[in-house]
Amino acid sequence: MPEKISAAQKQMLSGKAERFTESVIREMTRLAMRHGAVNLAQGFPDFPAPAEIKQAAQDAIAADINQYAITWGAKALRDAIAEKFASTQGVQVDPEREITVCCGSTEGMMAAMMAVINPGDEVVIFEPFYENYGPDAILSGAAPRFVKLRPPDWSFDRDQLAAAFGLSTKVIILNTPNNPTGKVFARAELEFIRDLCVRWNTFAITDEIYEHILYDGAEHISIAGLEGMRERAITINGMSKTYSVTGWRVGWAIASPEATSAIRKVHDFLTVGAPAPLQQAGAVALRLPESYYQRLAAGYTVKRDRMLSILERAGFACFKPDGAYYIMTDISAFGFPDDVAFSRYLVEEIGVAVVPGSSFYNNPAEGSRQVRFTFCKTERTLEAAAERLAKLRRR
Repeated sequence: MPEKISAAQKQMLSGKAERFTESVIREMTRLAMRHGAVNLAQGFPDFPAPAEIKQAAQDAIAADINQYAITWGAKALRDAIAEKFASTQGVQVDPEREITVCCGSTEGMMAAMMAVINPGDEVVIFEPFYENYGPDAILSGAAPRFVKLRPPDWSFDRDQLAAAFGLSTKVIILNTPNNPTGKVFARAELEFIRDLCVRWNTFAITDEIYEHILYDGAEHISIAGLEGMRERAITINGMSKTYSVTGWRVGWAIASPEATSAIRKVHDFLTVGAPAPLQQAGAVALRLPESYYQRLAAGYTVKRDRMLSILERAGFACFKPDGAYYIMTDISAFGFPDDVAFSRYLVEEIGVAVVPGSSFYNNPAEGSRQVRFTFCKTERTLEAAAERLAKLRRR
């Protein structure tokens, strides 16, 4: 009988999967549930989505729009995406050739990366970064190059960024408004990035999921609208944050026809298509009046200011965000050895779940004095967090 091959003779699991951990953010949600803690870790609202888009989803289900939509997205949603991008950013796109609807912006990002990356390509990533971007680079076969965003304003060193580009650079990932920092990239910064993309013939894959959550006059600018970027930008967006439907998983990628053709092929064999009735609801959502977005930003401004007040009273040093719905904080004053120990103490003993800052850095030590809070919560939730955080004492 032939000798059996042992696990020691064959690598049974992917080497790629060994290079990253499971999501720390979603692990903190599980810990919050286990300990009965207030979940200020994962960025999902605990208040209702707009009634009109929920009704639109119900109507679509009742109308038997329950089978596959066209793989790259229902026409009604693609048309609405094109209309909205033109109205908000002044960029005209062809919904038939330049839009791919995906199962959330997360899949949109992965499909875009897999569509353009070849072995040996490099991807420039600003850090701290949303934790998916590192694994996205690894899974698509790219080598990540990290460039620091520096507190308190999360600016970047232009020389350092320029040095990260070279012949092997295929993509820069740009998240604005930014998770976890709340940074909104200014036009001058985007123009500098544009110049590097043009010089090195590089794609900019932009995650713009927080585009309408802005504070203090900050302006969201899509790099796709800058001269020279029409063919180089791949714009990722979705419904989750703007319309408070993080569980629906409807997102999209906007790109040139050539890039879109590749993205659509990858998307087809990853997920086939996004939920058909929810795509119909998305078409309704994207045509909500401007007053909806004004109320959204105003409401989040109140929540941001409330959360800043809670955290500062509790002893945190806060980095005030200009966009998105997170606050990065410095925990040095509390005397804990690192962010992981502090986060575990918070969830187990104080009853508030946060995200350790180290999960947003390639070198965990660089985030060891930071944790991230989210504030996309009801006043009742924020008040419960305030009561618990008031018990926090410095060591």
